[in-house]
Amino acid sequence: MAIRLFEPLELRGLTLANRIVIEPMTQFSTADGVAGDWHIMHLGQFAVSGAGMVLSESCYIEAIARNHPNCLAIYSDEQERAISRICGFFNTYGNAAFGLQLCHGGRKASSRPHWEGGGKLAKEDGGYEAVAPSPIPIKPGWPAPRELSVSEIQSIVEMFARSAQRAARAGCRVLQLHAAHGYLIHEFLSPVTNARQDKYGGSLQNRMRFALEVFEATRAAWPAESPLGIRISATDWITGGWTVEQSIALAKQLDELGCDFIDVSTGGLAPQQQVETGPGYQIGFAAAIKNAVNKMKVTAVGQITEPRQAETILRSGQADMIGLARIALYNPRWPWAAAHELGIELDYPNQYERANPKRWSIPGVSSPGNQAPQPVEKASTSL
Repeated sequence: MAIRLFEPLELRGLTLANRIVIEPMTQFSTADGVAGDWHIMHLGQFAVSGAGMVLSESCYIEAIARNHPNCLAIYSDEQERAISRICGFFNTYGNAAFGLQLCHGGRKASSRPHWEGGGKLAKEDGGYEAVAPSPIPIKPGWPAPRELSVSEIQSIVEMFARSAQRAARAGCRVLQLHAAHGYLIHEFLSPVTNARQDKYGGSLQNRMRFALEVFEATRAAWPAESPLGIRISATDWITGGWTVEQSIALAKQLDELGCDFIDVSTGGLAPQQQVETGPGYQIGFAAAIKNAVNKMKVTAVGQITEPRQAETILRSGQADMIGLARIALYNPRWPWAAAHELGIELDYPNQYERANPKRWSIPGVSSPGNQAPQPVEKASTSL
């Protein structure tokens, strides 16, 4: 029986070697948005990990959009050249498709890293003004963001398009729009953060308008053969907030516009959320959206840590791809371990060939767990 996790997947003009996606993970480790050695190390380890697709952390489209001044960005020539260096590494050493997650921080912009306790980054410490659909602060103690004018909203749509053009010049193969976790696009979608009375607020269609405009402008600016996807929070986990039913309505319209994949997360909008966590706790949302769309591929995320758990999600038709984040930080070679457990024989990069458990020569030990691999089939995932 074929192992779904290691089957190739076509996204527009790109064929992924398998269904494993390394998800965006914010690093707060650039110099004014310019990726450096940390990002070559951090992202480069995933280039040779056996994953099919690797996405950057949130990559911001203008200075005041950044979550923090040290967050990754692509609105300047220097930032574009730094992204190009990462793309070059992937092209030289790996076969994972590398892409950017384009983002605007909205009211979450100008924040402190989590290891500094989070919270608002004050202007005297290098912070800047945050903007949003409506002047609603994240929580007491945070300043209210400035409400965007219609002309400013349209300008931000154009910024997404320009950043997509930069990503294409840099050599990125995939783009994802960040419309989840309380960032600007999500803020327009949710009635919790969008109290506007103009064409960008009120009805569901009006609240979806910004997301759809950003998608269409980005799609027009991005090469026709290259995949473009989106990440959403399927629910706010807040009474009266964004719901899975509304997410399905958005997904259907994106599907019709040619969105290639949708990454289904949840929450992150506001502290009043009541999240019900547990292994695979977001899979049901991914499955609901997958049942509603026609062509768009669906990525499942959220405490997926075990290879057989991931395989079951795919085999049961709940999703098309599996997204990994924290487990990938803990074990960047998770795809190798998954292949071993599921009986798939991978091709390792030449420099790491001796890491293949089949080549271990420790007396009495033929592979991890004292069990020799039992290949089910060969998967072509040459690195």
